[in-house]
This record gives sequence, C-alpha cells and structure tokens, in this order.
Amino acid sequence: MKLQYERQRNLVSVPIILPNGEQFNLSPGDHNILQKEIVEEFAPIFAPGSQLLYLGDTANKFLHIEKEKLEGLKFPPVSHDKLPDVVLYSQQKNWVYFIEAVTSHGPISPKRRLELLDIVKDSDVKPVFVTAFLTTQDFKQFVTEVSWETEVWIAEQPKHMIHLNGDKFMGPRY
Repeated sequence: MKLQYERQRNLVSVPIILPNGEQFNLSPGDHNILQKEIVEEFAPIFAPGSQLLYLGDTANKFLHIEKEKLEGLKFPPVSHDKLPDVVLYSQQKNWVYFIEAVTSHGPISPKRRLELLDIVKDSDVKPVFVTAFLTTQDFKQFVTEVSWETEVWIAEQPKHMIHLNGDKFMGPRY
C-alpha cells in the first residue's frame, strides 16, 4: 500500500532540472510550478550562467541550499523565512538574484526589499530583486504592492521583464 501511495504522489510532483543538471521533484502546486519556470526559463534568459544557491519547496523549505557559498558571500546564517523562494548568483557580474514566486503570498514590497538588503549588508554582491508571477492576471492582483527599484517577470511571457526602476531603462525603442 505504501509503495502504491508513493507512486501516486510522485505522479503529481513537479519535476525540475537545475542548471547543474541535478534533478528534483517539487511537491505539487502552482507555487512550485512557478519556481520550476524561474529555474528553467528565467535563469537561462536573464541570469545566464548563474548558480542556484537556494530553492525552497512548499513541503521542504531547504530542498536545495548552498550553505558554504552563501557563507562565502557573507550572508548571515540562513533561515527559510528570511530568504526569498529562489536565490541565484552570477559570479561573472557579482549579482545575487532574490526572486519571490508569487501565487498567493506577496511580492517584493518596499518592506521586503529592505529585509533583503539587510541580508547582503556585509557582502559586496549587488542584489537584483525580482517578483515572479505565473500570469499577467496574477500580477494585476499585486501590482500596487511591488516595490520600486525591482523587476517583475511573468512566466506566461518569459522573454520579457517589467522594470520598476525609474529612468534606468528610459530611452528610445527601435
């Protein structure tokens, strides 16, 4: 009976392939479907060559964590309630991508952005703040809560970003 239950449960899990080729099965649900999209779609386009430092699962908050690398970047001791859903690191750019996967809980708000800045206060990495949504409709529910000086990525249109960064990207489009 236990084997049959496990087999049924694995059928509805969300398979994910990390940038290094490692494979995991995330627990079922929209949140983990979005996390899969972040790792497999967002990262290669907007954070090419980045290393996955943290990925939490709704059932296993520390599914994937690179503790030594986080410590090497001078992050404080890690607790899942401090980190966003996905953390990527580009060694080439020395950027850390803090990515919140929003399906029911909030985006990177002004308060959350300050909390994330506190994580890197002793580090020389440059933080990039991204709130990810599965659909534009999901984004519409939270648009007023998203902080300025952040990015928004929507999985249904994976090759585009919404930049909430003032004049940083202002200019003519051809």
